[in-house]
Amino acid sequence: MQGIVTAEDLPPRVAGYLAAAAASGDWRDAETLLWRAQAADPECLHVYYILYKFYFRHQRLSDAERAACLALDAAARQAHIHSNWRLLHKTSCDWSIVEAPQHFYLFSLKALAFIRLRQQRVEDASLILAKLYEIDPQDSVGASVIEAYATGAAA
Repeated sequence: MQGIVTAEDLPPRVAGYLAAAAASGDWRDAETLLWRAQAADPECLHVYYILYKFYFRHQRLSDAERAACLALDAAARQAHIHSNWRLLHKTSCDWSIVEAPQHFYLFSLKALAFIRLRQQRVEDASLILAKLYEIDPQDSVGASVIEAYATGAAA
């Protein structure tokens, strides 16, 4: 479960950078601090989550996409699965373990689908959602919420 942490379990150095970023009144300073947190512990998956949420909140969708892809790469390394979601299958690993890197992978893949929707890349988002339904048929990360959003946006 390397890298799967709650905010309370963060390594002290990472927690310090994240706290400083949250307290910063300037988004550029916050961004620098977030990347320092990532550099301090590149395997800490929580940092990637904060990064893609940060960029999404600031409507920097290309940067959010990049952070989500980095999250997928880090989670794939830790879960010993392929980083390319197109090459994954229901049997690639035990996807049902919630406190595991593969669950973070699923969660970040869902985030990538939402980012792609916001980028008006509906076909890409649909392909990602189809893969999520294939490897996570119980919908443990809530891909159905993104699909409902996509359906509503298309109507």
